[in-house]
Amino acid sequence: MTDRQSKIAVVTGAGSGIGRAVAVELLRAGWSVALAGRRTEPLEATAALAPKAAALAVRADVSRPEDVDALFAATTDRFGRVDLLFNNAGTFGPGGVPVEELSYDAWRHVVDTNLNGAFLCAQAAYRRMKEQDPQGGRIINNGSISAHTPRPHSAAYTATKHALTGLTKSLSLDGRPYGIAVGQIDIGNAATDMTARMETGALQANGEVVPEPVMDVADVARTVRHMAELPLAANVQFATVLATAMPYIGRG
Repeated sequence: MTDRQSKIAVVTGAGSGIGRAVAVELLRAGWSVALAGRRTEPLEATAALAPKAAALAVRADVSRPEDVDALFAATTDRFGRVDLLFNNAGTFGPGGVPVEELSYDAWRHVVDTNLNGAFLCAQAAYRRMKEQDPQGGRIINNGSISAHTPRPHSAAYTATKHALTGLTKSLSLDGRPYGIAVGQIDIGNAATDMTARMETGALQANGEVVPEPVMDVADVARTVRHMAELPLAANVQFATVLATAMPYIGRG
């Protein structure tokens, strides 16, 4: 946030899961939020969860440069500036597919969404944060436990999340002269539709399929809000938030 405590955020992937939870947490805390996603109806459903708040639903596919440009243009037209980007949109890709069977189209879809989309949104946010007055802002990238340690048969997802860590570090360094703070939250087993299979059974490194514990997605949202509301002189560079008993430490 800036010294004047303005609260204008862009949240990608805001129609469901972690993106929805974070967007609602910010809206209820008094932020104005541009909700981005590929379908308008889920975005409007997110906005309705905080009906008195200032929300703007923008249909955008983050892998398309023209959609990202339109998203940030709509945000600044409505709210005047961008203080926060929560770079959240992402996909696991096809689950349980061995690397030798992973199609190039499937690989490319994951890379376009998770990595190229994150870059395009960060670049657009960076440009506005550098030029606006007061200058500066914050970018929080949604990494993953897989930014550290892979699951079986997750080459595309894991590769993009490792790459996102490098992007976070580079953006953090380049943003210093302009008051742009960049950090990353690495999330493990938050209870969303995307992780529902964890509770019924997830493939482990030893070949077993074992149910895994999950945590309330609201705990993730509160962590993102804490990171977002720090003064720009302080930054959470990396935060790892996970279900306490999930198989991450000693995963395999």
